[in-house]
Amino acid sequence: MKFAQKNHLPVHRWPPDNVDERFDVGVVVSFGCLLHERLINKFPYGILNVHPSLLPRWRGPAPIFHTILHGDTVTGVTIMQIRPLRFDVGPILNQELHQVPVDCTAEELGAALATKGAHLLIDTLMTLSERIAHKREQEKTGATFAPKINASMSWMVWEEQTCDQIHRLYRAIGSRMHLRTVWMGRTIRLLEFVGKCHISLSDQNRKPVPGSVTYQKESNTLAVCCKDGWVGFKAVLLKKRLTAADFYNGYLHQSLQRKEPCQTVEGLFVSRKGGNAAHQMRENSAL
Repeated sequence: MKFAQKNHLPVHRWPPDNVDERFDVGVVVSFGCLLHERLINKFPYGILNVHPSLLPRWRGPAPIFHTILHGDTVTGVTIMQIRPLRFDVGPILNQELHQVPVDCTAEELGAALATKGAHLLIDTLMTLSERIAHKREQEKTGATFAPKINASMSWMVWEEQTCDQIHRLYRAIGSRMHLRTVWMGRTIRLLEFVGKCHISLSDQNRKPVPGSVTYQKESNTLAVCCKDGWVGFKAVLLKKRLTAADFYNGYLHQSLQRKEPCQTVEGLFVSRKGGNAAHQMRENSAL
């Protein structure tokens, strides 16, 4: 809206009052409203959608996040025609692949696909009659759905998630919401993810349980045990933001005096689904 007004472009409110015989084609991008057939038919060439995935993969409102979350190495942009009252199922007019950079975030990928999508849209519009003549229906196999990102996705499940899965989750949603866990019955937000950590245990026969926490003084990192290894964070948010050293000195020091990853209830970062059970264990131990 601001760009259009600044550049003196006409702005049309939604829903449109009257489009009869005024436009050849409509274009929607990141548009969460279903369109009725009577509106689509008012445009001789229909209504196009610029979708940031290789349809039919990742139909739905959050394709970029799920591309990162599921570790796709290739994605792209699709220009398709809108079908009445359905999302992302129309015929494909144009499509271009995009290699997903290693370790990129959803924001970085989104910016790259936005630029690519703009160029692809212009190319499609310039050859629209030909594109429509050669449009192709989406494959019936390989379709996946990309639901909206919600806060429940930010809860850690240490016993189920691998280091790679946590890394992908952080890159997918980390700029929108913090990863969360439970400690001593309280929610802790995990900040400044640093990836996989290599932890050497003095007792190699002692296997730490998922959620075990140890403090790495040399790198000022909190390392947390997950399904297949350890991942690190430089800070947490409890009542306020605390560095790894602050959290260790103020909260974990007593639990970690043995210089081993702590496996007592007080020292564990607990998955949310096990938080109530851990809290009950603490209550029982105090009786």
